[in-house]
Amino acid sequence: MSPMKRYILTGTPGAGKTAVLRQLERDGFGVVEEAATDVIALQQAKGVAKPWTDPIFIDRIIDLQSSRQQRHATGRGEVQFHDRSAVCTAALAEWLGYPPSAGLVRELERIERQGIFQRRVFFIRSLGFIRPTEARRISYEDAKRFEQVHERAYRERGFELIPIEPASVLDRAAAIRRAI
Repeated sequence: MSPMKRYILTGTPGAGKTAVLRQLERDGFGVVEEAATDVIALQQAKGVAKPWTDPIFIDRIIDLQSSRQQRHATGRGEVQFHDRSAVCTAALAEWLGYPPSAGLVRELERIERQGIFQRRVFFIRSLGFIRPTEARRISYEDAKRFEQVHERAYRERGFELIPIEPASVLDRAAAIRRAI
């Protein structure tokens, strides 16, 4: 049996990553959900309006990402897609002005050392607009700048970014399937 290939979907907030992930799941691939949105939702349910203002926010994301990745380490099929990774969390920490925490550094080192992810990352390009949510409170202009932080974070770590341009969810999923 060949080892599982894990691919990362990344990009600016609101680019449609989750919709593409859902389509890939319908297509029969294993998927692992994004952690940051769930961390925000949980903290907001506990009455914390802006959980990203607490530096421990980054470690909460890392803990959930790592837990999900390890729980799905032997998931179904030979290919699995992850909605973001610790590299995205490093980009988020930079964006928020937080130095890399010890937990973030350990997780980045672990995924590198263990070769968890394929070196080709699918960069879901912006649709050209943002729909604000409770977890996504970023302007389109800031989202475009945040997209550049993500690109740099992956490139600095030696990943190859495969752009997935704006299109229908079906077309974007098909582009990813062709690339793997």
